[in-house]
Amino acid sequence: MTPFTYARAEDAADALRLGQANATAYLGGGTNLVDLIRETVAKPSALVDVTGLSNEIEETEGGGLMIGAAVRNTALAEHLAVRTRFPVLSRAILAGASAQIRNMATVGGNLLQRTRCTYFYDTDGSRCNKRTPGSGCDAIEGFTRGHAILGASSACVATHPSDMCVALAALDAVVHLDGRGGARTLPFTELHRLPGDHPEFDTVLEPGELITAIELPPLSFAANSTYRKVRDRASYAFALVSIAAALEIEDGVIKDVRIALGGVAHKPWRASKAEAALRGGPATEEAFLAAAVAEMADAAPLRDNGFKIALTKRTLVAVLGDLAGAAA
Repeated sequence: MTPFTYARAEDAADALRLGQANATAYLGGGTNLVDLIRETVAKPSALVDVTGLSNEIEETEGGGLMIGAAVRNTALAEHLAVRTRFPVLSRAILAGASAQIRNMATVGGNLLQRTRCTYFYDTDGSRCNKRTPGSGCDAIEGFTRGHAILGASSACVATHPSDMCVALAALDAVVHLDGRGGARTLPFTELHRLPGDHPEFDTVLEPGELITAIELPPLSFAANSTYRKVRDRASYAFALVSIAAALEIEDGVIKDVRIALGGVAHKPWRASKAEAALRGGPATEEAFLAAAVAEMADAAPLRDNGFKIALTKRTLVAVLGDLAGAAA
């Protein structure tokens, strides 16, 4: 393990001051970062502990929520306003990891976790452009069952592992940041990057930039929302495919909809094509299937993961059907 120093930030300003040095990493619950350090995938020279910062959940005007980046996943999933007004988020969190990990993991850390691609973690025997830029990607010709079918590139086919992030993408969340250039906000869907030629960059964060909060804007029909995760086993496992969706129906017509997909891309995938196909149309199984087909039209499966296309379509139709029934 690479030696590193440790400092506990007193406030955001202190964290930013400590975080400006090269090879410094912010430490939340450590449920992913510690694994990366132990496996020598990450080699920070310094850790800045930010678990004492921004750990409140506050109401915003109109019914939204401001969630501090240091809020623990369990606390967020159990919060009454989340369970009643944004149930998709609560269900996504509870679908991810074990209770012990959720008790430790923070919201900010969840956003910044890295892919669980086996080749990414295999530092001794596999080439990985995400870990070592320009070295190649052994995953493409390897075992690809769990890899991306949307938005991948010739440099990387890894998928994003988070369940929470899929729900946040569907809910039009906003990321609050602070850094050298001052505070700024960013639509959640713009936080994570597709791999392109530089899969080593997971997000658009600037060096030393700190996530301070996640904002959920008011969304009245988010009360009719859910998250479904399809995985190899019901216990602790990453998604093969997951769906986060919220649906508003009026007189049998889809007034509005939010959909995001997990397990299929390098980032949480906002299903904008499916949403566009559904708005203003009938809330029928035929319409749900047509929307799913439209979203998956650009899917590019690898040798072992073509089943994800049909699985995504079936799961999306089932989720939308359940929400339509609840709205009736």
